[in-house]
Amino acid sequence: MNQRFSENVQFDYEIRLALGSAWRRGADVGEVLATAAAVADAGGGGEAWFTAWAELGRRVRDQADRGAAGGRTVSARDGWLRAAGYFGTALVGADAVAGPGERPAEVFREHRACLDRFLRTGDPPAEPVAVPYEGMSLPGYLVGPPGGSGPLPTLIVNNGSDGPLSSAWTLLGAPAVARGYRVLLFDGPGQQSMLFERAVPFRPDWEKVITPVVDFLLSRPDVAPRRIALAGISQGGYWVPRALAFEHRIAAAVADPGVVRVADSWWHNLGPELRALWESGDRAAFDGFIGEGLRQDPALAALWRWRARPYGIDSPFDLLTEVSRYDVTPVARRITTPLLITDPDGEHFWPGAARELYDLLPGPKHLVRFTEEEGAHLHCEPTGRALFEQRVFDWLDDCLENRAR
Repeated sequence: MNQRFSENVQFDYEIRLALGSAWRRGADVGEVLATAAAVADAGGGGEAWFTAWAELGRRVRDQADRGAAGGRTVSARDGWLRAAGYFGTALVGADAVAGPGERPAEVFREHRACLDRFLRTGDPPAEPVAVPYEGMSLPGYLVGPPGGSGPLPTLIVNNGSDGPLSSAWTLLGAPAVARGYRVLLFDGPGQQSMLFERAVPFRPDWEKVITPVVDFLLSRPDVAPRRIALAGISQGGYWVPRALAFEHRIAAAVADPGVVRVADSWWHNLGPELRALWESGDRAAFDGFIGEGLRQDPALAALWRWRARPYGIDSPFDLLTEVSRYDVTPVARRITTPLLITDPDGEHFWPGAARELYDLLPGPKHLVRFTEEEGAHLHCEPTGRALFEQRVFDWLDDCLENRAR
C-alpha cells in the first residue's frame, strides 16, 4: 500500500480517488494509470496534469458520442460517466494552467455536459431540478432506481469543497440508487456550478442550505417524508453535522469523515508559527509572509488558489479568519439525528476529528473505522469503496427501515 502515483501529494490522492471510482464505472483502471504515467513523464506539474486529463476526457467523450450516434447506448452512457470524471480530475490542476480563466471554464462545461448526458440516459432518466434558495435556485438532479415508484427513501448527497459532481455520484449516489433510494445530487454555495458559473461562495451556516433542500423534497409525492437521509463527503463532514444541529427532519446522516473545525486542515499544513502570527492579528505581516511563500513555490500557489477559490477571499489573513468560522463545536450538543462518522487510517486533512466529533455528540452515533490493512484507508476511503458501501449503507438501511415502521 506504499505505492505512489505522483510526487505531488494532492495529485497522488486524486489518482487513488479515480481508481476507486472504477468500482462504480466512473473510470477505467488502465486509462487512469496510463494518464498518471503521462503526467509524470511530462514533469508532473499542474499544466501537464490539466492537459492530460482534459485530453483523456475528450477522447472518451468523443468515443461515447460516436457510440450514441450508432445506437450503442450502454457504451455511450459508460463513456460519458468516465469522461465526466476525467474532466473533473483535470480541474484539480486548473489554477496552475497558463492564463487560467476560459480553459478551466470550458473544461467544467464539458464535465457537466457529460454528466448530464449520463444521468439523462439512465433507467429511469434523472430529473434536473432547481431547489428554491434565497431568491435563486440550487441546480441538481433527482435520480431514482429502476422500477421505483411511490414514496421512496431519499438520500441528499452533500458534496465536499472541490470535488466534481461525478465523484459525488460514484461515492454516494450510485450505491444509494442500487439499494432502492432516490438520490438528490445538488450544487450548494461555493460548489461546482454555483462557483464556476455563478461565483456564489461557501457559507458556514449550512443549515440555510439543507433546510431549503428538505423543504423541496417534502413537497414531492415520490419522497418518503420520514425516510430522508443526508450524507456528506470530505468537507461535507462539517456541513452535515452543522446542518443537523438546526434541521431535525432528517432521519439519519453520514459524515465521511467527521470534521469539527474546517480550519484544522489549513493549520495542519501552515504550522504553529504561522498560526501564532495570524492569532496576533497582524494582517499585513501574515499576508506578506504567505504571499512571499506562494511566490517562491508555484505548485503551492496553485493549490492555495484552488482551495481558496470557493471562499471568494483574496487576503490570506481574511481567508483564515473566514475559514475559522466553520466550527461545529458550539452547536454539536443540539444534534439528535443518528449520525454515522467514518474514521479512516491516514486521514490527512482532519486527523483525529472523527473521534472528536463522535465524543461531542449527545444523540445516537456510530463511529466506523477503516484501516490500511483492509485497503480502505486515507481520506474518504478512495480505494475501499466496496467495503465503505457495505458498512455505511447497511447502517443507513437499518435506520431508515426503523423509521418506516
